[in-house]
Amino acid sequence: MTYRNPVPTVDIIIELIDRPNRPIVLIERLNPPYGWAIPGGFVDYGETIETTARREAQEETGLKVNLVEQFHVYSDPNRDPRQHTIGIVFLANAHGEPQAGDDARHLGVFEVTAIPANLCFDHNKILQDYLNYRYYRQRPRL
Repeated sequence: MTYRNPVPTVDIIIELIDRPNRPIVLIERLNPPYGWAIPGGFVDYGETIETTARREAQEETGLKVNLVEQFHVYSDPNRDPRQHTIGIVFLANAHGEPQAGDDARHLGVFEVTAIPANLCFDHNKILQDYLNYRYYRQRPRL
């Protein structure tokens, strides 16, 4: 019997706490699917999700992040067109000047009122949930 299981991933919503209004960091993906995305990636075998979050943030943005909380888990089988993934989203903060790295074509720092419209995966939903939580303390519904 062959088993097919979803692949675990992490996404890290990074607020830059040394700037007014705590803008967030997004990357423009170098590889398909193209577009803007929350930094993140696949969990390596033998790695905790917290370690993955810190590693992916460092690789993609050059920032050492402080993980504030595990925000929510997203598991829609269609959230990633490449394969079924389960995304664990962290809220984090950092300070300094982010730099595009690893899988990032470009990097942007965005006020929450100016987030690009062409986000990859289910990141529009994730960021809408984050904004509802940030401003109204409403957690995503299960």
